[in-house]
Amino acid sequence: MESITERLSHMENLYFPRAQQSSALEPSQRKSILQDLYSRDLPLFLERYGSLLTLDELKEFDTLSDNYEINWHLNHLRTLINPTSEDLKSRSAKVKNRRRAFMDKLMYDGKFFSEDSMRDREPYLHHEFVGKFQDQIGRQMSRPGERWSETLLRQAEEAVLVDKIRREQQRLGVDDREWVGNEPQQEEEEEEEEEEEEEDDVEDRNDKGNLVNERSGSVAGASLSVDEMEDRMEQFTHVMQQKFLAGEDHQHFDYSSIDDDVTLDDHWVKEATYDAEEKYFADV
Repeated sequence: MESITERLSHMENLYFPRAQQSSALEPSQRKSILQDLYSRDLPLFLERYGSLLTLDELKEFDTLSDNYEINWHLNHLRTLINPTSEDLKSRSAKVKNRRRAFMDKLMYDGKFFSEDSMRDREPYLHHEFVGKFQDQIGRQMSRPGERWSETLLRQAEEAVLVDKIRREQQRLGVDDREWVGNEPQQEEEEEEEEEEEEEDDVEDRNDKGNLVNERSGSVAGASLSVDEMEDRMEQFTHVMQQKFLAGEDHQHFDYSSIDDDVTLDDHWVKEATYDAEEKYFADV
């Protein structure tokens, strides 16, 4: 106890309950508090500070392993400090399930995986999946019931997103005629080309008719049906979900708080219970 509490007392940012923080400013004070907890409630001591102990220090508690609660903490701490391959597999499965359970909550809430929110996080991906088939100019227009200040703010935010998309397109070597925001200019060039072709072919109306039909087909091909848009939106959402599960949304979440949240395991207990009930009634 003496050596362990002495070492811990000199650690920076050591956790203490709020009621003890004012009396745990000096190492000697912290050591006294640690020794008191060590003597009074060893399982709680291990719960709070066990992750800071070494394997050699944990061995000192083996003589007390007959106590179920102490033994549980010792085994748990050893899997964290020196995990076996089975421990790593079990941990990986738990993390995966907990992230999926948390994602289900986010999906139910409807905000994090809304189209606007996903577009804010990944503007280029959104553009590639659905954005380039949507009305780009319409995003700049004021919306019904929107204040002028709100319109200006949204337009400023939209300009930032468009700039991110263009920079990514430039980085990937996309033809500048296909850059987001160049649509009006491209339409003007196509209209000029069409006028020139009409002048050249004014004497050949049959060819002209074929040309118009051909152009109409290409324009229609650039738009998508409602079902096609829904399908592409589902694909985009799936990609964003996989990014979340892979831990790529660390700018928005502290994944350690998700991965270590044992309460998320309840989600899968409920799922398993529901599946078992469904199977039972199906067999009856």
